[in-house]
Amino acid sequence: MWRYIVKRLLIIPLVLWVIYTITFLMAVSIPGNPFKQGERALSPDVQRAVEAQYKADDNWIFYWQYLKGLFQPIKAYRGLGPLVDLGPSWQYRDWTCNQIIGSSLPVSVGLGLTAMLIATSVGIPVGVISAVKRNSWFDYTSLGLALVGISLPTFVTGTALLIFFTIKLTWLPVGGWGQLSHLWLPAVTLSLPFMAYIARLTRMGMLDVLASDYIRTAQAKGLSQKKIIWKHALKNAFLPVVSFLGPASAAALTGSFVIESIFNIPGLGQHFVAGVQNRDRAMILGTVLVYSTVLVLFNLLVDITYTLVDPRIDVEKSGTK
Repeated sequence: MWRYIVKRLLIIPLVLWVIYTITFLMAVSIPGNPFKQGERALSPDVQRAVEAQYKADDNWIFYWQYLKGLFQPIKAYRGLGPLVDLGPSWQYRDWTCNQIIGSSLPVSVGLGLTAMLIATSVGIPVGVISAVKRNSWFDYTSLGLALVGISLPTFVTGTALLIFFTIKLTWLPVGGWGQLSHLWLPAVTLSLPFMAYIARLTRMGMLDVLASDYIRTAQAKGLSQKKIIWKHALKNAFLPVVSFLGPASAAALTGSFVIESIFNIPGLGQHFVAGVQNRDRAMILGTVLVYSTVLVLFNLLVDITYTLVDPRIDVEKSGTK
């Protein structure tokens, strides 16, 4: 297991380098001048000076300089700078990308953690009950609601919940951040598609497990249905859910561009959108690298969790196939 983990950790820099290169090529292809003050472009001399300051006068020099300056263990050891330096923001010139991401990432993580907690707390029990009560009204209703949750985009559900709970009922604030009341609507909106997938995956896994021989053996031994379902069946039925939870948690923890825009949340997604609109190359690269690192680490965490849920799975052998 440890050898597998070390091997995966050594591959992460290569994966991030590929993502960095692809993102860089996409970023330099965005048309427009990032160095503007309102609607007026800088004078040619000032623009050249600013481009030289930010290493933006030559794309490939910027590529290598940014890549070279990303990881600074010696400076961090001496207390001269951060371990990972994402560079200065082109648009917010008094701020570094580390400062912007450092202030906005906890907001997105808090929103994502709450959304995944809601999704798993509701999705798993609904999926289990749907499988146990197969072809009942509860099963058909939950399947229908799950289909709606998967099909409807979050900007539709978010807007509908916003109108109903804030304008019609006036129970919750319209948007913003800083109070517990600001969290519920965006967290529920973000959790709905994840909740629907978790419920469906749990139901399918439970149906397969409940039809297996060892469940029938447990029933023949006289074990209670509650113990069979929640202690024996759910453990094996949970494996497909674990596979989904890795990338889903990474997506939720890093926030949602749409949700943060609808509810005016100062998360990382809004800064990424602003970076693209402002052609802020450093902000785009820094945000994508943070997203990618979280996603890669969560995929590794899923593989490790597999062995904890089912010790029969050898991730080291399965990873080499």
